[in-house]
Amino acid sequence: MSTPVFEDISVARDCPCAGCARERLELRASGGSRASTRAAAAVALGAVLTGTGAGAAHALEQPSFATQATTPQGQGAPGPLVARPASTRPATAQAATALAATTQATATTTVTRTASTPMRLTRAQIMARAQTWVDARVSYSMGAYYQGYRKDCSGYVSMAWGLGSNQWTGSLAAYGVRISKSQLKPGDMLLFHNPSNPSAGSHVTIFGGWTDSSKTRYMAYEQTRPHTLKRSTPYAYWNNSGRYVPYRYKYLAEGGGSGGSSGTAFPGASAFGPGAVNGHITELGRMLVKRGGGKFYREGPGPRWSDADRRATQAFQKAQGWQGSEADGIPGPATWRYLLEGKGKNIGGGSGGGGTGGGGSSATAFPGKQHFRPGQSNAHVTKLGKQLVKKGYGKHYTQGPGPRWSESDRRNVEAFQRAQGWRGPDADGYPGPETWRRLFR
Repeated sequence: MSTPVFEDISVARDCPCAGCARERLELRASGGSRASTRAAAAVALGAVLTGTGAGAAHALEQPSFATQATTPQGQGAPGPLVARPASTRPATAQAATALAATTQATATTTVTRTASTPMRLTRAQIMARAQTWVDARVSYSMGAYYQGYRKDCSGYVSMAWGLGSNQWTGSLAAYGVRISKSQLKPGDMLLFHNPSNPSAGSHVTIFGGWTDSSKTRYMAYEQTRPHTLKRSTPYAYWNNSGRYVPYRYKYLAEGGGSGGSSGTAFPGASAFGPGAVNGHITELGRMLVKRGGGKFYREGPGPRWSDADRRATQAFQKAQGWQGSEADGIPGPATWRYLLEGKGKNIGGGSGGGGTGGGGSSATAFPGKQHFRPGQSNAHVTKLGKQLVKKGYGKHYTQGPGPRWSESDRRNVEAFQRAQGWRGPDADGYPGPETWRRLFR
């Protein structure tokens, strides 16, 4: 590969912009010649693009190496060549490829710009941003851009977190606070950076919530080949699992960098509605079930907004006597406060009574796994079967349900467990404490 040629553009004497002003200062300091500066940058860039052994490594160490930036408007077009300190420069194959593609696209006058300040975002906003690329099925590329962000894994997280700049796996951790597995919530990230060989396995995903009660699988949002995916993934990933580290966005707008949401303040209407995926939706559904909304849910409640959430919310709003836009099925501050504090009327009548509501189920304690095994016959099996039928999971019964544990019971329980997103041993057809709680809540 030949060394790229920089186009030298004369700086206007009277141009007031910051870039030209800085360039005039640099010209005066260097005695009016830019040839040596451009030559050094070209040599360094050529070494990176060709990847020639020590030459590439040396090029990455140049303190004033010219690299490509995105436009201030973040529209995805390659921006001007900017001087970037060695401490913030990506030294990965991923970054070098992106650099090659964008630098070859254009070479223009040297301009500096202040790095964008990361956005303060709620979890709901992070997940909504992540979902936009899933819906658009953005193709994977380390050298192309979409909405101003590089179309690779770290560019995707940079977009979802609203960083305003394209980071890489070696720099994303600076925008997060390290947390434990037990603290993971939707909007956090799972990061694996291989410092010895960044191109060998380095990857990052956005955590979208657990898909099983044993926390062995989660919903991963990731930019990968062939396009953005959202899929159930073994914790922490399909490979290099033990090397992934969970982080929480440092500029999280709900509860600060390490604590997350308090679970009490209204998260905003943007957290609810078609396409939304977050913990607030699960919390809303649980409160609605306690207030008589369980009949609207065939499964869940869960973190993905559904028509069941809308119908249950609307029923609760109408129970308060609200009409029109006040009963549109999207919770506002008043709806949230009434549910949280147990105010107003339950769905179907009756007072709130502290939010426990006549419509909710005061689930009895799980009686123990020993009651649900071949050969067992007891009232707990009958109770389980009736609740399965009530929830819409009784299709395998040809008779009953009755007190003797049968294969029909097991298959119906398995169908219910799979509807929760569980797989493997978490969907074996034998009820445990979490299956029981979800059935009877």
